[in-house]
Amino acid sequence: MFDPLLHQSVRSKLVSLLISNSELPFKALKESLHVTDGNLSSHLSKLEEAGYIAIEKSFVGKRPKTTIKVTDRGREAFSNYINELKCFIEICE
Repeated sequence: MFDPLLHQSVRSKLVSLLISNSELPFKALKESLHVTDGNLSSHLSKLEEAGYIAIEKSFVGKRPKTTIKVTDRGREAFSNYINELKCFIEICE
């Protein structure tokens, strides 16, 4: 069965981007995914609650900076999700 958190297209793209990079700032994710601040925050909250990502908030000078990383649990969940997709495709062909 597909992981419902990752089966949502924005979240699967988001985790894929994070796996391809060691970490990404909020702004880069927002621009890459073409979503609003609120929409991205909502998706990040769900992934963080599941332990798939870690969010770090800091300051650069006086400006806030939010950086997101995928966790080991998130990598494993994404790998399982991709394997489930592969199995589904093979059965459907």
